[in-house]
Amino acid sequence: ASSSCSWCSSLAAKKGEKRTKTKMLSRKATCNSHGQDSSYFLGWQEYEKNPYDEVRNPTGIIQMGLAENQLSFDLLESWLKNNPDAAGFKRDGESIFRELALFQDYHGLPAFKNALVEFMAEIRGNNVKFDPSKLVLTAGATSANETLMFCLAEQGDAFLLPTPYYPGFDRDLKWRTGVEIVPIQCHSSNNFQITESALEEAYQQAEKQNLKVKGVLVTNPSNPLGTTLSMHELNLLVTFIASKGIHLISDEIYSGTVFSSPNFISVMEVLIERNYMNTEVWNRVHIVFSLSKDLGLPGFRVGALYSNDDMVVATATKMSSFGLVSSQTQYLLSAMLSDKEFTRGYIYENQKRLNKRHEMLVQGLEKAGIRCLKSNASLFCWVDMRHLLSSKSFEAEVELWKKIVYNVGLNISPGSSCHCTEPGWFRVCFANMSEETLNLAMQRIKAFVDTTTATTDSAATNNNQSHHQSNKNSTRKSVTKWVFQLSFHGRESER
Repeated sequence: ASSSCSWCSSLAAKKGEKRTKTKMLSRKATCNSHGQDSSYFLGWQEYEKNPYDEVRNPTGIIQMGLAENQLSFDLLESWLKNNPDAAGFKRDGESIFRELALFQDYHGLPAFKNALVEFMAEIRGNNVKFDPSKLVLTAGATSANETLMFCLAEQGDAFLLPTPYYPGFDRDLKWRTGVEIVPIQCHSSNNFQITESALEEAYQQAEKQNLKVKGVLVTNPSNPLGTTLSMHELNLLVTFIASKGIHLISDEIYSGTVFSSPNFISVMEVLIERNYMNTEVWNRVHIVFSLSKDLGLPGFRVGALYSNDDMVVATATKMSSFGLVSSQTQYLLSAMLSDKEFTRGYIYENQKRLNKRHEMLVQGLEKAGIRCLKSNASLFCWVDMRHLLSSKSFEAEVELWKKIVYNVGLNISPGSSCHCTEPGWFRVCFANMSEETLNLAMQRIKAFVDTTTATTDSAATNNNQSHHQSNKNSTRKSVTKWVFQLSFHGRESER
């Protein structure tokens, strides 16, 4: 009894200590709004506990939840080898290490900003040009999106996002800013395209929640759909934000990954085509860009936001001091992106490799009886596994996801983590692994589906046989009862 009391006292003391510590910390430190407990991030944690390795851990979990482009590293490495001055921080053979190592202001190196806007234009087929003075460098697209939230909205204001959307937005847009997200509900019946009615319904839903809508944010190409926005959708969005007097953020970090038709259309092209230059609408449209996906350099932390609003640019530039891109990184990449022969060749070859890898995933899943939403861009597919659910519910989706992670050994992202309205959809990445690893992943998923289907068919057969036997037994009982009643009725008559 004394040990029990001692244990209770110890537990109470720990709880009291935790409460005291909590009071000493900020609300931000103790709240649970980061989104780290999403299945999107939990899948990564399970992978890190048991990562697949061809030699050291061949039965481990294959990472298919990470949108990383590893298909064209050889092109980057070849350029570095052929340009030792850039990689060695030299100019005309002379070291500039000290120059780069010393303080640089937060406006960024002019040579890099010039090279970056030219690269952005080249990806878009030079259908639109960008002004380097309207570009703000940030430590990745995450920082760019959050910076725009700080610039455009107050705590408690709302942005509308079409579903399904990137799970990290719950962290990037909301966690530190206090901005709310209201979903624009999109559905598989029209391939999750944005509609006028869905935009209006989301706006009205925000008003019912007493939220002031400050804008719409879209990813183009879409994460997680892997599709580009159509001209019709882009026109809908521009018309909508013009009529409501709100902002539009177009996150275009996958713009260089479009590998088949239809071609990518930037929102800037739509604004120019509709003669919105020098209007309020022109100033309320902002673009987010990054080299994480197009060049496969997420570790370099190079992002940017582009705005026609001078005040947004000025404010974002001041805020960029909290997340600068290193001078060494800017110098190296300015040399790389200024090499037009290299960038043209890289964009073409990278898109070709993405197309091939995309086809491998789609065909591998088709062999397993699984279809994908038709897509033309990005580093992943939006995969339909609704037929594998035990019921049409998000609980069944999580159950299936756990089987795929733990039993099959594949980390994929469930649609519920992307706020999809329909259970059974999953985001599956294909560009962060070798062909051999992708083939192994497809073998695993096919074996799982074959086993699941066989078990389901067996259960259905047993149920049918059981039902048939039950009907036979029921028929026998009915006949016996009828004969008994008939004979009994006869005896009653005889009496």
